[in-house]
Amino acid sequence: MVKYEFTAKGPKIVWLPFWLFVSARPRQWLKNLALFAPLVFEGEFFNPVKFYTLVFGFLIFSLVTSATYLINDVVDINKDRAHPFKSRRPIAAGRINPGLAVVFAFLMMVVAILISSQFSTFFTLAISAYALLQITYSVFLRSIILLDVMAIASGFLLRVYAGAVLIDAHVTIWFILTVASLALFLAIGKRRSERTLLVGSEAKSLETRKILLHYPASLLDSLTVMFATATWFSYTMFTFLQPPPTAGPQVLVLFGDYLPRTLLASKWLMVTVPFVIYGVMRYLYVIYEKKEGESPERVLLSDIPLLTSVITWILLVFVVIYGSEFLPARIIHYFQ
Repeated sequence: MVKYEFTAKGPKIVWLPFWLFVSARPRQWLKNLALFAPLVFEGEFFNPVKFYTLVFGFLIFSLVTSATYLINDVVDINKDRAHPFKSRRPIAAGRINPGLAVVFAFLMMVVAILISSQFSTFFTLAISAYALLQITYSVFLRSIILLDVMAIASGFLLRVYAGAVLIDAHVTIWFILTVASLALFLAIGKRRSERTLLVGSEAKSLETRKILLHYPASLLDSLTVMFATATWFSYTMFTFLQPPPTAGPQVLVLFGDYLPRTLLASKWLMVTVPFVIYGVMRYLYVIYEKKEGESPERVLLSDIPLLTSVITWILLVFVVIYGSEFLPARIIHYFQ
């Protein structure tokens, strides 16, 4: 039995905020950057009103995300104690009382929902749906084969829609398919890596995630390939069919006189496709060769080739969509 860290005068209050912060998993807030996707592809990233609105939305969503992780750790406390790595989490390790963690989690959710109601009703609904989905996932959805990964993907879709409704942006069907395919790819890759990790450890460790017993390696391999393909293909279609950004005079001067009409078909976002394909292939390498992938955000921050491809992709997207704002006006005079 785990003993909670108490002194003669009560719990170690001084350390409580720190352990709560660790349990909130701030690294997972990276996933909430999905809220900014509609803003970027809408061509409004440098609109200060919409940008700062999404910054507040990001903070609110991160508050809800952290609250759901606290509840998840309480629900999984016994399973985490048998896990080779999750046993170090503050709640599983006995540094935070489970009851106290639940109280903090619901307080965080209430505060987030009350604040979000001041922005948008639909944003509040998206946050509430996300919180309900995550709690449902922690309680029983995670134990149902296939529905568990679909629930994870739904969380990403809710993030995108939350960002879109917050700034009243339009999202195309191919963009939604791209997000869904990528989320399913990451979720299946996570299951594949978890199974590899736990099978390679003590036999009883696999019991900590019984759902993995229902995922044969051959099924996980097939699903990984399927959603890897769907990810880059959906993104390719998105870039081809995405309404072109408004080209400023700088872009027209630079390209208008030197390229044939074939290359002026407003499909410049397609130059980012090779980096997406490389990123997908690199992540497959990480899953199968490096035996990682249990934590996608950790892989992104630690795998230099993957991180480089993501950063390059981001830079290219900004150059294509916002190039007319980046290029100085004096270039016009140079080419005239």
